[in-house]
Amino acid sequence: MKFKLIYPKWAKLFRQTEFHLPPHGPVVFAAALPDYVEVVFTDENLEDIDFDEDVDIVGISMMLTVQVKRGWEIADKYRKKGVKVIFGGIATMLHAEETMEHADSVFLGEAESRMETVMDDFRKGELKPCYDYMNFRPDIALVGPARRDILNRELYNYKGVQMVDLVHASRGCRFNCYPCAVSYLGGRDFRPRPIDKAVAEMAGIDNNRMFIVDNSLAQDSQWEKDLFREMIPLKKKWCSHPIEDKPEILDLAAQAGAWYVYQAVFDTSDYIRERIKRYHDHGIGVQGTILLGLDNHSEEFILELIDFLLDIELDLAEFTVLTPFPHTKAYKDMVAQNRILSTDWNDFSADKVVYQPKQMSPERLQELLDLAWSRFYGDESQEMKMFKLFRQVVGKEMEDGSFRPRDRSLAGQAFGRKVG
Repeated sequence: MKFKLIYPKWAKLFRQTEFHLPPHGPVVFAAALPDYVEVVFTDENLEDIDFDEDVDIVGISMMLTVQVKRGWEIADKYRKKGVKVIFGGIATMLHAEETMEHADSVFLGEAESRMETVMDDFRKGELKPCYDYMNFRPDIALVGPARRDILNRELYNYKGVQMVDLVHASRGCRFNCYPCAVSYLGGRDFRPRPIDKAVAEMAGIDNNRMFIVDNSLAQDSQWEKDLFREMIPLKKKWCSHPIEDKPEILDLAAQAGAWYVYQAVFDTSDYIRERIKRYHDHGIGVQGTILLGLDNHSEEFILELIDFLLDIELDLAEFTVLTPFPHTKAYKDMVAQNRILSTDWNDFSADKVVYQPKQMSPERLQELLDLAWSRFYGDESQEMKMFKLFRQVVGKEMEDGSFRPRDRSLAGQAFGRKVG
């Protein structure tokens, strides 16, 4: 059986540097398919879809809300040709009812141990309109190594350098942040993979640089310490979402190869200032994730926050505006308050104001978003700041002998000399 798996194209954030990471959802899903299924994968962000390719069934994996309308278009084309289409992924779960109008089937939930049934139904001509496993999560130990072999690796590099590979060590999140849908998608229970299995997958990745995509590593102190200790011998270099702010944990993270973290900066407090400093003291860079437009954000607060970000010397910053995605507390509140201004899912890109802010006009918040990008990168470009982070990781790799020869030319640029 030939299964064509498609990852629909989507627009990058305004002002965001254009590069592409290998998507995680499709390769994790592919690992759950039965052995008799041949998978061919197309990332539409980097290559065109061959609609004439002879396939038995098409799967469309959607991660982001801004992918859904394109995903529906792709499905409509295939269904007109008589090809069955099944949808899955985060955005499918957030937009299930609408997506069912464009699908022969939608899969909701986590795929491990489920796809044998789905593919058997397809072979018998009994594919169900919906497979809803949202409240029936599989044993986390069933999560195996992702099928990275389906990727065209040559497509995922930036100026000749292979970017990070994505991997996860846990699912679920005990936090329930206001703008986030993770508690709906993966549940409030923290579900760590067996550490030996997660570390074995990391060891098997043919890339020295990884992005650990767990919603937060700051879930369980003992688990963090155990995970980082087991990662130390790998000599991998990695970025992640937040690490717990404890000296022993940060020290182990640094030994395990922590390169930089994505850290939300939500105020101008000494707590945030000291947290960023502790990351830096352990040799860990910080990319601030800055969400503008919460109800307590005035214009004055946003301007102060921008100055604060420069003062605490973030390595990078990514600015977005509050976006009320379905199945979040923000969405429920704004629907109830009649504050959502657009229902065009292409506008839900996190860089367009689609709701009525509480303390300013939508137009002014949009202007402040643009100002934040301009002011933070006014003295030093985003590309230069990224280059400095790259130089930092190359230095670490050269120190511990994990440097890959394929990055010699760019490393030479980083250090201003030939790397031989």
